[in-house]
Amino acid sequence: MELSSQMILFAQVVEQGSFSGAARQLNHSPSAVSKQIGALEDKLGLRLLTRTQHGIALTEEGRTFYGRCAEVTATVTETRELLETMVGAPRGVLKVQATVAFGKAQIMPLLPAFLAAHPEISVDLELTDRQTDIFADEIDVGIRFTEQLENPDVIVRKLAPNRRVLCAAPSYIARHGVPASAGDLAGHNCLRLSTVERWNDWVFGEGEIAEVKGNFQANSADAVYHAALAGMGIARLSTYLVHDDLAAGRLVRVLPEYTQQGSDIFAIYLERRNMAPRIRVFLDYLAAHFGKIPPWERVL
Repeated sequence: MELSSQMILFAQVVEQGSFSGAARQLNHSPSAVSKQIGALEDKLGLRLLTRTQHGIALTEEGRTFYGRCAEVTATVTETRELLETMVGAPRGVLKVQATVAFGKAQIMPLLPAFLAAHPEISVDLELTDRQTDIFADEIDVGIRFTEQLENPDVIVRKLAPNRRVLCAAPSYIARHGVPASAGDLAGHNCLRLSTVERWNDWVFGEGEIAEVKGNFQANSADAVYHAALAGMGIARLSTYLVHDDLAAGRLVRVLPEYTQQGSDIFAIYLERRNMAPRIRVFLDYLAAHFGKIPPWERVL
């Protein structure tokens, strides 16, 4: 038995007043308890207890040692109780990281109901379009798209399918017309994303990649989205971002036969086993909300 365990056992013997009392408390035999206390005394080279016909009595060294043992016992008990509360109920700071566009459009609207359901959780949300390391940044849950899944060491859970469509503001269409084919895009102002080059592969048909160029690019899909709304050009944007605008006519589909599939939305995290409750309930909440057919697809 390790010294720390023997110290806790010694404190139990002193507090119960006998080996048998401590044995009943710990579901051990009196002889096993006595043997461990003897081993502890041998380890320390000190007599801690005096055995009498009426029970036990502490030596001077035993009284001093018991004070330390009582402190160790209290610390272990408090730590165990703390860990039990952490396992039992979702609480603490939940650090979430998402892209700017997805975080603003889809994560933020979900947080009020989530926090109301879990009042002991607080959320620290980071919105960024740069490639990051969730381990280095101490992130509990990261939201990523297929193009961003580069770390083989993270756990990946699919949250929702994602479709991207070509769209532009009516004001842009009024000035420049509607492209009739993928080849016509070369004569249009196409809005690009500067941070993920694969995002700019507008693939048509049997692997045909349209030449997309223009006078504006940004490091965030959110900025590209607002540029499209402002009539600056044609953008390829996810339906999670533009479904309301398409329904309201603020944006219109361009080449409506074109839809990019295969860039799905995932949650990434570091541990599958012994997951903190705050992480588990958040992942389940997101999965339940988005589902196989996410809300933005149900209205298109």
